[in-house]
Amino acid sequence: MTELFESNIIKTFSGKQVLITGGAGYIATKLVQLLRNVDCRIIRLDRPDAVFSGVEGKARIDNISGDIRVSDVWGKVLDKTDFVFHFAAQTSTYTANENPVADAEINVSPMLNLLETCRKKKTKPIVLFSSTVTVIGLPSKLPVDENCTGEPVTVYDLHKLIAEKYLNYYISQGAVSGAILRLSNVYGPGPKSSKSDRGILNLMIRKALAGETLTVYGQGDYLRDYVYVEDIARAFIMAAINIKNTNGRYFVIGSGQGHTITEAVNLVADRTAIKTGRRVDVIQIEPQSPQSPIEMRNFVADSGQFSTATDWKADVSLIEGIDRTIESY
Repeated sequence: MTELFESNIIKTFSGKQVLITGGAGYIATKLVQLLRNVDCRIIRLDRPDAVFSGVEGKARIDNISGDIRVSDVWGKVLDKTDFVFHFAAQTSTYTANENPVADAEINVSPMLNLLETCRKKKTKPIVLFSSTVTVIGLPSKLPVDENCTGEPVTVYDLHKLIAEKYLNYYISQGAVSGAILRLSNVYGPGPKSSKSDRGILNLMIRKALAGETLTVYGQGDYLRDYVYVEDIARAFIMAAINIKNTNGRYFVIGSGQGHTITEAVNLVADRTAIKTGRRVDVIQIEPQSPQSPIEMRNFVADSGQFSTATDWKADVSLIEGIDRTIESY
């Protein structure tokens, strides 16, 4: 972190109360690491079976177990809260399609309960919402920026978009302030994903370190924008620090660099070989079941608007990020 970034974190968050939903999760864990040396109170809210990582620093951290689908939970955690980072979600496209009602209960209802609690209590926190670039559906051109309208092709993305709309509506009514960050493919050190269709690059690194063959569906020639988790955590911090510029807006967040899936997986094999002395095989296979249309798309982010609003940029290249992840594992 730069001295200016650290100074801005201290200036913005000192003496504040920060609520992080999905507080034991992937991005939340990295966010807490960035805030740990700030004199603030952090409330990490997650499901009862969640395992919270230990953190040392100036921040006072309270871990709370609760079901965010229950409206009463929000009343207990939002008093005197200045910032809400809403990461909690069901993240599997396939699970959402199998049970749309359950997916709405976890990906839409908590946002509405959060916002209604803020409205009724007349608290006005800054709410930063973790969304996904896949809400736009299948892009017709690259790179993708904020001018691409949302045309979801999965239940998961539809619900994410609805949650975005709720947040923007309550912002427009003055109940809260906030911004939406639509994230591309996030990877890097952190807790393992519980969903088989998430955290694929991390999974490949784990498999390569274990000496296992890496598999790619089909030709693996679809483009992806892989962005390092620490860059993502910084993006959320910068969105909060620069809320005057980000309020009521959504942003596309990525590295701006496109890599085919096959290229990325081979890069994992190459970089792991440097560490282990043995390069694992990379093979192409046919998927065992039909893939979602969202898997068969190309994507590269244009984060220019967010960079202009916050001075953020992705600092970690794919090679460096893979090397850091290998080292952490």
